[in-house]
Amino acid sequence: MSRGQKQIRDFSRMRLICVCGLFFLFWASLWVRAGYLQIVQGPKLAEQALRQHLASETDRGKRGVILDRNGQILAQSVEFVAVSAQPKEVKNPEVAAQVLSKVLGVPQKDISRKLSSHANFVYLARRVNDRVAAQVKALNIPGVTLASEYGRSYPNKQVAGQLLGFVGYDDQGLEGLEKQFESILAGKKAKYVVQRDAAGRRMYLDAQGREMANADGASVRLTIDSQIQFFAEEALAKAVVEHKAKAGTCIMVHVKSAEILAWANYPFYNPNGGTDSDPKASRNRLALDVLEPGSTMKPILIAAALQEKVVRPETQYKCENGKWDFFGIATIRDTHPYDVLPVNKILRWSSNIGAAKIGLDLGAPKLHSYFEKVGFGQPTGLPLPGEAKGIMRPLNAWSKLDLATNSFGQGIGVTPVQLAQAFHIIANNGVRKPLRLVQEPVQDSAYWPEVRVFDPQVAKTVQLMMREVVEEEKGTGVKAHIDGLEIGGKTGTAQKAKATGGYGDKYLADFVAFIPAVDPEYMVLVMVDEPEPNHYGGVVAAPAVRELAIKSLSYLGRLPETVKLAGELRAPQPAANTAGHAANHVSEVAEVMGVAFPPMNLNVSGSEVPNLVGMPLRKASEILAGKGVVPSLKGNGLVVGKQNPAPGTPWNAVEKEPFTLWLGKAT
Repeated sequence: MSRGQKQIRDFSRMRLICVCGLFFLFWASLWVRAGYLQIVQGPKLAEQALRQHLASETDRGKRGVILDRNGQILAQSVEFVAVSAQPKEVKNPEVAAQVLSKVLGVPQKDISRKLSSHANFVYLARRVNDRVAAQVKALNIPGVTLASEYGRSYPNKQVAGQLLGFVGYDDQGLEGLEKQFESILAGKKAKYVVQRDAAGRRMYLDAQGREMANADGASVRLTIDSQIQFFAEEALAKAVVEHKAKAGTCIMVHVKSAEILAWANYPFYNPNGGTDSDPKASRNRLALDVLEPGSTMKPILIAAALQEKVVRPETQYKCENGKWDFFGIATIRDTHPYDVLPVNKILRWSSNIGAAKIGLDLGAPKLHSYFEKVGFGQPTGLPLPGEAKGIMRPLNAWSKLDLATNSFGQGIGVTPVQLAQAFHIIANNGVRKPLRLVQEPVQDSAYWPEVRVFDPQVAKTVQLMMREVVEEEKGTGVKAHIDGLEIGGKTGTAQKAKATGGYGDKYLADFVAFIPAVDPEYMVLVMVDEPEPNHYGGVVAAPAVRELAIKSLSYLGRLPETVKLAGELRAPQPAANTAGHAANHVSEVAEVMGVAFPPMNLNVSGSEVPNLVGMPLRKASEILAGKGVVPSLKGNGLVVGKQNPAPGTPWNAVEKEPFTLWLGKAT
């Protein structure tokens, strides 16, 4: 081998070695780089990759429901659709705004302004219906999306509207019980992770962690009975409209349990309108309006005087023939001229002069003390946002005239629920038991402890005096009378103070009732603000109490007229006028009850409607009460002559129409 060939071979070997060395260095660098990326940079890069392929989202559980005492839904959350946009992704905002304006019914300038903003996300419309949502989806505008959200629905519309309150667009309680129980009703926030593709689009696969166990809000169960609430609102509306009044309130309480069965305000308010509704209509007048109670203060005054042994029921006062010059300071008047009246007739005929003299004998310190004991000047403790505490001046600011006028309900301001609380003490035989508005969750910490204010005998004595107001001749509350049932009550006609001072020509008419009069089971208070032209509580408010009592007792199966009429049917009729009176009374009850009741939750056990024709009204009522049915009564008579639905009809068909009984003559 020549020297030249040897040099060529050595060069080729060197070149091969160099190439192999370069390949080795290249692969070594790759392995080093890979090791560096996997070992040193691995956790950091893995985290970055995870962020690119996964996205976290936040969702909120459904808001809890509000129920009445029987489980009927008063407020619930339903799913709506919201139209939103990411302005940066909308290619032609002006064209998009023009098209969306026609579909959404929103001014084009408003949509254009939102689509031209620098925000990352904007709402174009919220809570749209399915038809509009489908139209928006069909437009397929880049950057415009549809999303589900929850909104509040009140299936009974205005029923207890002011009490329930409303929620905002963000599903947050803003008024009423919705606000008070926000922490309980509000759904909890929940985070979940979703995958997304290379373009950043989210892929929801097999729910991907969207399970939201325990994220929904809890429910709140009220003491309100929606059926009695309906009766209360109907009777109250009738009183306000017929007497051309400005507003009215009504509350009904089950005495033994202190549970509020009805809480009505008029004008009505439909919370489905939310923040778009009239603020005046949403005012919860029962808890916020501060009014002078007028003569309804007299039973409380007399109870205090009896408790302190200042007076007895037969103690007599000279009532100055209806006009009393009060120490040259003012003139106190009665609506009728009375000479000498005992305490029970001062209450029965509502003498201001007699009440003022009782107050003077009792004295300011004691009367002020009892006003505090019954709860005046302080909130009741019910779970009501912004509840007013009323107006009661301190004792050291009372003059002798203040003592006299406070004795008959002028110069002191109370809310309707405060007045109801005070009368509940008398109805509950002298024990102050906190009124209850909520069954679940129990809110014991919000209530005052039970305290005895009046002796049982004192409370019973006042109950008997209030019975005379309705049941005795010339009592001011005779329009609340129901045959077969003794009712106790007290009328009030309070002259309203003017903003400029003094009293004007506007009045508050009110009436409070105990049903029955002694050891009452139910208490009802009705207030009608500024009725015209008649402004007396016995004329304006008492008939509303009577109507509510008849309907509610019938619904509860406690109406005594059915028992009385059945007894008359079985007993021999000694005189034609007795049967005539009974028949006329049935006609009267039927007239009051002859309304189409709203659908009720019936006990439909699969059985059929029985044949009630020929049965006494009492027996038919007992059978229907066992099924939770309140019949609508038509005609005169003592027995069932015809029924609808017909015998043999499945019970579930009764939900579609009211159960009607036509009453026939007894044979």
